[in-house]
Amino acid sequence: MLILLICESKNFQRKIPLPERCFKPKIKGMKKILFSAEYLSYPDEKALNSNDAELLAEAKKALKTSYSPYSKFKVGAAVLLENGEIVHGSNQENAAFPVTICAERNAAFAAAVRFPGVTISAVAITVETQTKGLHKPVPPCGSCRQVLLEYELRQEKDIKLILQGDSGEVYTVSSLKDILPLLFDASFL
Repeated sequence: MLILLICESKNFQRKIPLPERCFKPKIKGMKKILFSAEYLSYPDEKALNSNDAELLAEAKKALKTSYSPYSKFKVGAAVLLENGEIVHGSNQENAAFPVTICAERNAAFAAAVRFPGVTISAVAITVETQTKGLHKPVPPCGSCRQVLLEYELRQEKDIKLILQGDSGEVYTVSSLKDILPLLFDASFL
């Protein structure tokens, strides 16, 4: 890596290359902060406990209702509510891409409408691609993370995530806060 020291004055600019090892910023009060996420990794859905495996199977059922003619990337989600109800959601695409809705938001909004005030315990998310070659877990997009976080904060209880690709490895995450460390919430408003 090459770092350039730029010296400027009104009528002069000079770029002096410095090796990276020479660059040691000394800004008063600056500190380095490390973010980390904690999740559990399982080789496949057979290694999950029965409740998580069942919810993931429900997310796979939701794939059948995906309308994804443009991306060919089907996403299914299943929301488990504290009352035991499971609500499905799938991605619904539109030729005007911004009005497309993701499976996770679709399921969360449907759950909130059908069962107002009932806490979301867990959300399982899976995908189906044309090649069936995606063997790593697929996390929610940024918009879905923010929406699910809002439910988590509102209900004051963590929402567990269960994530899988077409097949193979499964991740479980105990809270949205683990995958959205610099969260935006009502405290900023």
